[in-house]
Amino acid sequence: MPMSPRDYTWLFTPGSTFSHSSGTTGVTHVADGGELDLPTGRVVACDPFVYLGTGDIEPFTVTVAPGRYRVEAAVATLTRAGEAPSDHPHRRVAAARLVIRDEPTVTWELALLPGQDPADLGDDEFYGYGVDAGTGCFYDAAAEQGFPEAQEDEGPLWDAFEDSDWSGGPHLIRSPGTGHTLAAFTSGWGDGAYPTWTGRGADGEVTCFVTDFLVAPAEAGAPV
Repeated sequence: MPMSPRDYTWLFTPGSTFSHSSGTTGVTHVADGGELDLPTGRVVACDPFVYLGTGDIEPFTVTVAPGRYRVEAAVATLTRAGEAPSDHPHRRVAAARLVIRDEPTVTWELALLPGQDPADLGDDEFYGYGVDAGTGCFYDAAAEQGFPEAQEDEGPLWDAFEDSDWSGGPHLIRSPGTGHTLAAFTSGWGDGAYPTWTGRGADGEVTCFVTDFLVAPAEAGAPV
């Protein structure tokens, strides 16, 4: 079977804890990233330093009503076994969530791009996006060409991370030229491939999109 979703409600509950086999423990808190503009309701998730503006990433097949939606991150504070408290704790973004409706999520499905079929996946496989610059993001498909200022190591995307000493975020970034927004964050352990899940409520409507950066071990949080 393909990868199963974990209980993301648990992951986004402040104070949730987990342990790795190495003895490292994690405690989560939720960081607010403000509201993201979705003028078309077509959601894109990718590594913005690599893919934003290239036209290589398509929006998910599941769409939502145009609007403004809250972005938040589940941030894990990690402590090694026997490690003394530090003034500079080790933190990693465990997951990022785009909240569409403030209602309980009862089912999860992989967020898919056109042409992707979960039936083609093997055991524990998933569809996700590749990260080569240690970051992820959400934005509306209309913003694909909406950040002409984001060139290499210049522009508002770079400034948001550099000005915050590369904190995990989420960072809500607005193009001064076009007004488009994106929400960016660091990607857990860094480079790799990460799944995004679509959550649905009891009525079948979309409640959220969650990108899991796989910081918490697979067994953390009861599977749903």
